[in-house]
Amino acid sequence: MATTRRPMMAANWKMNKTVVEAEQYMAALLPRVAGAEGVDVAVYAPFTSLPAVARMAEDSEVIPGAQNFYHEDSGAFTGEISAPMLLDLGIGSVVVGHSERREIFEESDDLVARKTGRALEAGLIPVVCVGETKEERDSGKMWGKVSGQVRAVVEGLGDVSAESLVFAYEPIWAIGTGDTATPDDAQDASDKIRNLLKELKGEDFASGVRILYGGSVKPENVGEIMSKPDVDGGLVGGASLKADSFIALVEEAQNHAS
Repeated sequence: MATTRRPMMAANWKMNKTVVEAEQYMAALLPRVAGAEGVDVAVYAPFTSLPAVARMAEDSEVIPGAQNFYHEDSGAFTGEISAPMLLDLGIGSVVVGHSERREIFEESDDLVARKTGRALEAGLIPVVCVGETKEERDSGKMWGKVSGQVRAVVEGLGDVSAESLVFAYEPIWAIGTGDTATPDDAQDASDKIRNLLKELKGEDFASGVRILYGGSVKPENVGEIMSKPDVDGGLVGGASLKADSFIALVEEAQNHAS
């Protein structure tokens, strides 16, 4: 990969794994990725498993992450989790605006932007998800949708470092369907996002922000996807649920580390 950006391989377990299952997974993962130099490895676990994942990852290079949080620090927000609560557990990153949060739970671009800003203020690395539906892609509205999502986040940001922010392009039609965007599709979207970041925040910022691809990523296709110059890793769902599969993805990311 002809870039100084550090590759990232992120496991998003979604609503899977009990605490015991999470501990078993981490026990298998940690020794196998201990030598994964030049790659950020992150595990985004359900809230119930975060204490165990964070505890086991404490003396490793693995970043324990949350799948969601709320932008207020405390208050009458039943069922929500705040940034200080995540920091108290030792969490280092959080997924923001995953398509399932946007589509199922109706999170708006404005809410995603607020969460991103709060995560950055708290020192949590936000992985901000953007992407389009099949209907939007087929009707030529893909870039209108994605650019609007990116703009909502970036236009509200103050002075932040490029390394502290991650985007994940996840075409909704390719999540959990087995229907993967081609490597050229992933590159085209990532290139468009990077050019928009350049327009909004300048060349240095745009060249430093990592852009992941999410959507039916698996060991068989990740190498070709990551060979593209603007794709810096993967946000992985189903293929991350088994430790061996995720380890294979991490190893492939190592092959693309500069």
